[in-house]
Amino acid sequence: MNAEPILIGADVGTTNIKVVAFDRSGRALEGASSPTPTHYPRPGRAHYDPEELWNSFAATLRRVTGKLDDPARVASIAVASMGEAAVPLDSSGGPTHDIIAWFDGRAGPQAERLGRVAGQDRLFGLTGLSLQPIFGLCKLLWLEENEPDAYSRTATWLNVADYMAFRLCGVAATDYSLASRTLALDLHDLRWAGELLEEVGISPDLFAPLRGGGSFLGPVTPDAASATGLPESSVVAAGGHDHVCGALAVGVTQKGTMLNSLGTAEAIFLPLERPLTDPKVGHQGYTQGAHVAGQYYVFGGQYTSGASVDWMREVLGGVDYDTLISEAEEVPPGSLGAFFLPHLRLANPPYDDPAARGAFVGLSTDVGRGALFRAVLEGLAYDSRNSLEPLLAHSGLDGLLAIHAIGGGAQNRLLMRIKATVSNQAITVVGVEEATSLGAAILGGIGAGVYADVPSALDELRYDESTVEPVPHEVSFYEAAFRKVYGRLYPSLRGVHHEIGDLQSQHFS
Repeated sequence: MNAEPILIGADVGTTNIKVVAFDRSGRALEGASSPTPTHYPRPGRAHYDPEELWNSFAATLRRVTGKLDDPARVASIAVASMGEAAVPLDSSGGPTHDIIAWFDGRAGPQAERLGRVAGQDRLFGLTGLSLQPIFGLCKLLWLEENEPDAYSRTATWLNVADYMAFRLCGVAATDYSLASRTLALDLHDLRWAGELLEEVGISPDLFAPLRGGGSFLGPVTPDAASATGLPESSVVAAGGHDHVCGALAVGVTQKGTMLNSLGTAEAIFLPLERPLTDPKVGHQGYTQGAHVAGQYYVFGGQYTSGASVDWMREVLGGVDYDTLISEAEEVPPGSLGAFFLPHLRLANPPYDDPAARGAFVGLSTDVGRGALFRAVLEGLAYDSRNSLEPLLAHSGLDGLLAIHAIGGGAQNRLLMRIKATVSNQAITVVGVEEATSLGAAILGGIGAGVYADVPSALDELRYDESTVEPVPHEVSFYEAAFRKVYGRLYPSLRGVHHEIGDLQSQHFS
């Protein structure tokens, strides 16, 4: 191929499906986005229809290829996705059941049983994951117990990004970063944990062959080319977990650096040289996995970061973000005494509590719309720090060399200013609008031989960066508020929130 190659990266996320075509320097050429079609049949349940999701993905991809002057220049494609959602497929490659959304907690009973059978500390030591119902193995056990016909026909369990790659090239495989979110991967030996799976009655053969991110899978099939507008000469490569691909794109691959990936959920992502083995890390809800850059990582963060902002906006009547941010900027930090605990789906590390709930504390009639919105942003900043501090101690770090921020939330100027001030550390906002898609595109480029490896790919990338500094005169207030108030919110409210959950289960289940 004599013409400059085009690399396509896709991100199948909680809220949107994003597809971007890049040149080899990481410059976005064309892009398209469409809502992720999600079904909410009742509270606490959410799923995706596999065929509907594929059709939406293929249509979004076709919109990108349709804008390109010469689609034949597309050398490769790789896909990133949310990590705890998978498609059960039969022996012919057809879905046997809907995709249970990553945040769907229906597998709570199966997680409890798995903990009793295998032991939570043992599971953490083997897989690097704290036991939570969102992980793939718990959902597979739910399918076995609740949809036995679908389970009996299931031959392969493919994570969402892997399923899109399978539809593109016909090869079933799972990369290590997505396999890390199944609770079925031996993180130390990077193989499926056969002994554990057999112990809980799940065949290891249900899990697809393991490949490193950037591995060549195959060329685009004629059917996929017709559906997407990709040339059949394009290479499909193994992608990865969305936050991990985002970290790759901005070069967060070395110990001492941190990625703050702000989407619907938020990741605090620290590269590691080897997995952490202290069971306390798992007890606090932290999770680990294999980095696509050949190392490891540990995750903290929040399950409802951007989701909290979107929820607050909807509650306030759908006011545009710029108006809310401007009104919140007019409220001095702490002047009205409102605090927000952003546990809208479950608790965030260092707490491992699926029954946790969100809360506003300190409300009065003085608290208006701008103050409420500011409290939400401050709560997100406090909770990020609350998640990060124990993680640094577990990782043997006194501090961080650099914090890099990506994602939609990083474009919220007030949120980033509050975050920098609460942490009292500068944050580098990376000017890559779709970092996750870029990380996937890099992996596709490696699979197609455009780049020799990860370091050489990173050397070629060019993008803008901006630095957000702490506000000096606000640091002391936020330090006191974090220590004296925010740190006490979850422990003080835990019992009340559990009682609320018990009442719901007794009267509305």
